[in-house]
Amino acid sequence: MIGNTELLNSLVANDFTSDTFGLPTVTDIIKELDKPGRDPRPEFKTATFKAGVETINDLKVGMILEGVVSNVANFGAFVDVGVHQDGLVHISAITNKFISDPREVVKAGDIVKVKVIEVDAPRKRISFTMRLDDDVHNAPKTAQQNAPQKKAAHTKATNKPKPKRDAGNAAMGNAFAEAFAKLKK
Repeated sequence: MIGNTELLNSLVANDFTSDTFGLPTVTDIIKELDKPGRDPRPEFKTATFKAGVETINDLKVGMILEGVVSNVANFGAFVDVGVHQDGLVHISAITNKFISDPREVVKAGDIVKVKVIEVDAPRKRISFTMRLDDDVHNAPKTAQQNAPQKKAAHTKATNKPKPKRDAGNAAMGNAFAEAFAKLKK
């Protein structure tokens, strides 16, 4: 019966209706029997994970891999490349132009190509870039790498004379000086 157009055209849909199955349902079934296997949903695409790359230790800086965006956050996108640990594509490494939100470019489920920038196996951290032409040695720095380094506090006393204050503001100035001195301790 499947695919036999002549037989299916000879069927009368009303003969197969019941309280459970109405005319539209029976008509749809007959049409499906005539052309089986057609799926109205769009084709489902999956990423092709690279053979031989199964753990974080298999990753090497500079590798180009295909992966699936698993999550998007304000600071970047997480990509699954098949090593049981998602890696981060920082917002600055998603595209060559400035974007304020990674969702402008990617969404969860997207299939993307990424280049490995850094692998920190002990901490289970992977850094990627979607800018495939980037030199991995000149890759954009992450926010943590861009953070200003704390400078050592200067303990050397200066011998500069303190500016003279008028009597009206002296009490207020002294109070502020004492408060700041307590904060530094």
